[in-house]
Amino acid sequence: MSWRDCNLGDLLEIKHGYAFLGEYFADVGTHIVLTPGNFFDEGGFKQKGDKEKWYRGPIPSGYVLNEGDLIVAMTEQAEGLLGSSAIIPRSGIYLHNQRLGLVQLRDAGQTDTRFVYYIFNWKHVRQQIRASASGTKIRHTAPSRIASVKVRVPSVAIQRRIAGILSAYDELIENSQRRIRILESMARALYREWFVHFRFPGHESIRRVPSSLGEIPQGWEVKRVADSFEISGGGTPSRKEERYWDGGAIQWFSPSDLTSAGTMFMDDSSDHITALGLVESSARLFPAMSVMLTSRATIGAIAINTREACTNQGFITCLPNDRVPLYFLFHWVTESVPTFQRLASGATFKEISRGVFKTIEFLQPPAQLTEGFEAVVAPMAGQILALQRQIQNLRRTRDLLLPRLLSGQIDVEALDHA
Repeated sequence: MSWRDCNLGDLLEIKHGYAFLGEYFADVGTHIVLTPGNFFDEGGFKQKGDKEKWYRGPIPSGYVLNEGDLIVAMTEQAEGLLGSSAIIPRSGIYLHNQRLGLVQLRDAGQTDTRFVYYIFNWKHVRQQIRASASGTKIRHTAPSRIASVKVRVPSVAIQRRIAGILSAYDELIENSQRRIRILESMARALYREWFVHFRFPGHESIRRVPSSLGEIPQGWEVKRVADSFEISGGGTPSRKEERYWDGGAIQWFSPSDLTSAGTMFMDDSSDHITALGLVESSARLFPAMSVMLTSRATIGAIAINTREACTNQGFITCLPNDRVPLYFLFHWVTESVPTFQRLASGATFKEISRGVFKTIEFLQPPAQLTEGFEAVVAPMAGQILALQRQIQNLRRTRDLLLPRLLSGQIDVEALDHA
């Protein structure tokens, strides 16, 4: 099959986003201002839930995105996001700000949008985009610089075939992600129904009694966190000492592990430390199936570790027990994030200390209720973990195929005749 060498500027042009005014940002509104935080590192559109930036101000014409539009991150809001692209899933609600670019094809008859989407998410191209960026604290590129990125492209028919192969993996990933979102929302709704609104099985026959947290069902106890479950802190071995890091096999989480993944479970950390690094630092090992909570700067990223692990000092890790089982604890922590943020203090960045955390009031339901909740939610969590691992396997396969397909190493026409 014939491929031709060209620059991205021969295929497309990029329209810069608009600098939407911060005074019009709100918790709710009519439109959502997209940022690089709406991209996954490997590409794709990322819903941010409660953290979306809603906009209620005037909107210049031409900045409301449509379903199928292709956007690219021009600013490296977090490491790895620069050059990442995403396809808009819905018309009329999303706005692109000045940190994003709208990709517009020069000839839609000769260039496939989905193929271009995968080009942007190819490591070879992303490296060129990153090299084109400038800035010290926050790196930023420009449409003219992206236009000079060198690529090779086949005929539009082959482009569509390649995009079809890769998008089949992405559709399977999205289906699994959708199932995860449904399971997570079912579990959270059940937690709120039983333990926030007190509409648990048999609640009609239980009278309410006054407490420091307001009226609660009789038989429930208001305790302190310190009297309910154990917590653990973290630490960082010196980066100057290679023996603390080289060849390390102990999982060591930093907040960026949780914020970049955005998943309920964490199978592994990006960094690992040695046994010596653990002993000679304030990092503390905690068991698998604990609840990790980021406690400084970004307060409220939460995940469950599936293997024994430790963290840096930006965490409070909550350890479940018989009275406070894992998934009940996970949802209590999730629901309590506004409380943690309110109690945080600090001049440079906000942090909730372990000392303050231990004093937080904790509502302890009777054991039969937490056990009943666990019996219902644990199978859901098991499905979520299985789906997460399925997604990881699909991504690995897609990411192995992507550079081979986009470079022409795999002959797509030969596949069709195989």
